[in-house]
Amino acid sequence: MPLKHGSKIYCQVLLDKNRYQLAKALADRRGVRVTAMMREVVYKFLEAELPQEYGFALMADNEAWQESVQRRVQGRINAREQKKVQPEDS
Repeated sequence: MPLKHGSKIYCQVLLDKNRYQLAKALADRRGVRVTAMMREVVYKFLEAELPQEYGFALMADNEAWQESVQRRVQGRINAREQKKVQPEDS
């Protein structure tokens, strides 16, 4: 069952040992983590199989990311303003 992880979905994939070792060796040669490489493989597969739907999904994901960034920026601004309003203890 997939779990939420922030704005992403966490899903677990079980690989057989020897094929995982192949993926690990390839990721090491490329200087990336196995999970990052696997994520890119899945995304490329989805884009090849479902190009139109993938485009819409990519746009929606990018919009969600921008909204997330905006919320964090606004949160930091609000926190700074709160510190200015609170009297200092002397």
